[in-house]
Amino acid sequence: MALTEGSGRKSFSPMYKRSPDITKSWGTKSEQLLRIDDHDFTMRPGFGGPAVPVGVDVQVESLDAISEVDMDFTMTLYLRHYWKDERLSFRSNNNQSMTFDGRLVKKIWVPDMFFVHSKKSFTHDTTTDNVMLRVYPDGKVLYSLRVTVTSMCSMDLSRFPLDTQTCSLEIESYAYTDDDLMLYWKKGNRSLNTDERISLSQFVIEEFQTTTRLAFYSSTGWYNRLYINFTLRRHIFFFLLQTYFPATLMVMLSWVSFWIDRRAVPARVPLGITTVLTMSTIITGVNASMPRVSYIKAVDIYLWVSFVFVFLSVIEYAAVNYLSTLQERKERKVRERLPCTCGMAHPGMMSASYSEVDINTTGNYSMPEENGLKRERMLVQLAMESDPITGHVGSSAYSNVWIDTHVIDKYSRFIFPGSYIFFNIIYWSIYC
Repeated sequence: MALTEGSGRKSFSPMYKRSPDITKSWGTKSEQLLRIDDHDFTMRPGFGGPAVPVGVDVQVESLDAISEVDMDFTMTLYLRHYWKDERLSFRSNNNQSMTFDGRLVKKIWVPDMFFVHSKKSFTHDTTTDNVMLRVYPDGKVLYSLRVTVTSMCSMDLSRFPLDTQTCSLEIESYAYTDDDLMLYWKKGNRSLNTDERISLSQFVIEEFQTTTRLAFYSSTGWYNRLYINFTLRRHIFFFLLQTYFPATLMVMLSWVSFWIDRRAVPARVPLGITTVLTMSTIITGVNASMPRVSYIKAVDIYLWVSFVFVFLSVIEYAAVNYLSTLQERKERKVRERLPCTCGMAHPGMMSASYSEVDINTTGNYSMPEENGLKRERMLVQLAMESDPITGHVGSSAYSNVWIDTHVIDKYSRFIFPGSYIFFNIIYWSIYC
């Protein structure tokens, strides 16, 4: 209707009607508003000119898993890109931006970012694709997506489990060199934000930081690469309970055999075998959950030294038993050389009983040490058994001989614990 006067009424023609903001017009499609069909979005913005700057910031939502076996980590993050594409500028009276979902992303140019050294990654799609595109009237674009990525992390396990690891997530353009696309952190170190609730069962997250470097490929050239570096310190308490304490207890248990009589073979032999087998099981269990690296880890040093202590306790008893057997043979020869006691009704019925005698009451009967074994004076009493027929009890004869006092066991009671304590002091002072 044209503007007319008459009948006291005014009517307005659409020609003179005030046009509303076209961004809020129901009859305008976003493709028409952004003039998608008028441009070739297969080319980057400003093609042929300087490199298009693309700012990046990251919001880390969670650090899901760290795997020593696979040498990787899994992270979920919000990846946001910022750039300007004048082809997407539009008229707006109130300078409001327009927000779109992932359907428009396929129709315009977006940076072709990928994660270097990633093993697998995906964009979340529940309940729809977790992608957001925001376009401002001057052509500035914000492109955000929620991604979970599993990436390689080269770990040095030489100090495991007392280690600290540094892993990196690397972001780079796949097709565009630094002549076409310049990647940078939009706000420096403040471009990386993390959720305060992020926690890991085996690690403490010490710090996150960002860096930027150039990567060179011989066939294509130089590329800008963004790094998200984070440092992880491993919790030691779990391994103290599951590995170090059991190994230490097995070593201490092997020392019990030094206080058991050497003649108690059924007690000492199973004790030594049990501790050796238990240590073997602990070592096998630890290595089953670790990668097969070609160097020695800190936990390997502790477990194998503990295994050696347990094994040496078994060897110690073997030495004691062997030397005791040699001594018994010598004692048997000494008995055979003793003079015959007259008046014995049954010379063959004798028994030997041993009792310790104070050195001050037995006199000084010194004998040289044999085979490095210190011997102790014992009184051997040879007594006639009562005759089962006549009831006659013969006289007794006394003589002093030397027998083994298990000096190896005596020394082992101090050498083994002292050596193991010294090893622990050195070990924990180096690795802690």
